[in-house]
Amino acid sequence: MTDKLPRQIGGDGGGPDETPMERLLREAMNARATQITAHSLRPSAPPSSRVRRLRPAYIAAVPLFGLAAAVAFGVLAFNGGPVAKQEDPGPAATAPVTASPSPSPTAEPTTTPSATPSATASATATTTEEPGGAADPTPAGSPSTTTSATTQPNTPATPYTFRGVKFTVPAGWRVAPLRTAGTSTLCVLAPGAPQAATATDCSPYGAELSVYSTAEEVDHATWPTVESGDLTDGWTTQPYCPVWGNPHPIGGSDQLKNTTAPLRTRDIVAGRPVFKTQWQVSCNAKESFTAQLWSLKSDQVFLAAVGLKPEHQSGLVSILNTMDLSGRTAPQLKANQNDVAVSVDGLTSGQQVTTNGTTVSFSVTYKNTGQTSYASVQPLVYTEQYAGTPAGAVQINEGKLERLDGDVWKPLPLSPGGGMDYAMLGKDASFPLAPGQSRTVKYRMSLAATDGAGVMPVTARATLPYDGTGQLTVIGERSVPVRVVK
Repeated sequence: MTDKLPRQIGGDGGGPDETPMERLLREAMNARATQITAHSLRPSAPPSSRVRRLRPAYIAAVPLFGLAAAVAFGVLAFNGGPVAKQEDPGPAATAPVTASPSPSPTAEPTTTPSATPSATASATATTTEEPGGAADPTPAGSPSTTTSATTQPNTPATPYTFRGVKFTVPAGWRVAPLRTAGTSTLCVLAPGAPQAATATDCSPYGAELSVYSTAEEVDHATWPTVESGDLTDGWTTQPYCPVWGNPHPIGGSDQLKNTTAPLRTRDIVAGRPVFKTQWQVSCNAKESFTAQLWSLKSDQVFLAAVGLKPEHQSGLVSILNTMDLSGRTAPQLKANQNDVAVSVDGLTSGQQVTTNGTTVSFSVTYKNTGQTSYASVQPLVYTEQYAGTPAGAVQINEGKLERLDGDVWKPLPLSPGGGMDYAMLGKDASFPLAPGQSRTVKYRMSLAATDGAGVMPVTARATLPYDGTGQLTVIGERSVPVRVVK
């Protein structure tokens, strides 16, 4: 009697018969084995595209002693393709890929203004506007008391326009939403300011740009004003300690006081003289801050930073240096104050003036652009104090100033000094000025070797005749900052 099925390969005649399933598997594996050549055993080519992290694959040695092992080996041998298709490599990498790449920092997106957004447009930012007056510099509530993280948005430098004043928002800085519609103050927050910071937190986390457009705004402003830079105590009158990271109202152990005398300097911005005052203020034995104020007085434009960290000073100065006031009209502060337009020829902003006695000649033109006919307009020219003004009991610039009266050069005080005597010297050169009429007066000046280097404003005024009491009535003014060099 013959067997219905052949004996198992390698059997001795006494073992179990080979089943149809086992025979099929054996034949399949034999066929697969005949396809393996030396070429199949070479190493794989290195990846030419982005490496994708896969779970590790393990090689298992499967003995061929049973059906279960044979089935498992067949699955591993024939079903590897679909696994690889699920992990197709992506596009080619642009940089070498490390085994453990560091996660790139992600910052929350910050709304940035358009190329030259208007003040109204900037008020439509997503952050809720805070109510309150524009002239109140005291922050209400501090984000530093919360647990919100501080980040440095990676925003580019952006042109911005506020009330006709153009400037560039430095890279990493952001404009806070306006506190109220029509407010005269804009806050630009520095990098590292809390994400929850608003315009009310501008001290200490940013810079405040104040632009007054009407006489009413000027009259109702309390900070900053033209007189703010002349204050000795400066910020010490405020009931608030604007220390970066811990701004807080004045407590029982706090006492705001100047640690040094105010530092006053002059410079040139947008072709105009800018007056800077800086105060060093302490809140208590451990906390102190710096308050800075730049004033463009004739334009009623001010930039203030109170409590800002020193590393943001360059960004603060860049705001100032990129200012463009050519599209702005200064407010008429008082009746007739701007009736006479004053222009200066032969002396330009930033012009170098030496201290070696070299004479600089220039002329001042006074034109009545108002509706009032003046019987007597008094011309007045003088130089203001600056960083190079010689020290002394009365600080005055040394040198010569002369006015051409007919064919004679008449000597005038170069600096007003501490009194009002200089205001009387324009009476003999007074002239009538009807609407539309103009008059030009010629001057020349020279500086002495005792004058120091710095930015010195040369101011020309049209005033009403001075009677020797009270203040001058100014009906027109122009100040030209020159750079004094040794």
